[in-house]
Amino acid sequence: MDLRAAMILLGGTAALLAGCATGPDPEVARRAQTAMIGMPKADLLACAGVPDRQAVASGREYYTYVARPAAAYSPGSSIGIGAGSFGGSGGVGLGLGFGVPIGSGSPGCEATVVVGPRGTVEQVSYPAGASLSACTPIVNNCMAPQG
Repeated sequence: MDLRAAMILLGGTAALLAGCATGPDPEVARRAQTAMIGMPKADLLACAGVPDRQAVASGREYYTYVARPAAAYSPGSSIGIGAGSFGGSGGVGLGLGFGVPIGSGSPGCEATVVVGPRGTVEQVSYPAGASLSACTPIVNNCMAPQG
């Protein structure tokens, strides 16, 4: 394999990994704030699961779901010694490697779902400034696919 072929292979691999680094669709979390209104409590619990916290006040139930932050791959460096052959010649080399961050860490999200006295969802809210991509995993199973 010549140097040009190796560079093409490396570039293709980097492009493939970059394509995998996209996060959840924030539009799903945005749509959930209206689409889930009127959903029966039993359906909410079936699709979103058991809430992380819950409270009752003024005849309403407050369910809080938490999406934990995703761990990011952090850049780093390493030193390695290798031996091998390239193009028929053998040799020993010393190299310095650098980690490349792929994607970024998600800050996480908390979603609060309010179930009213009629037993249906009245509100789905996220904290001000929350990343809707980070909130999408909380409501994703409750949303019908767009298509």
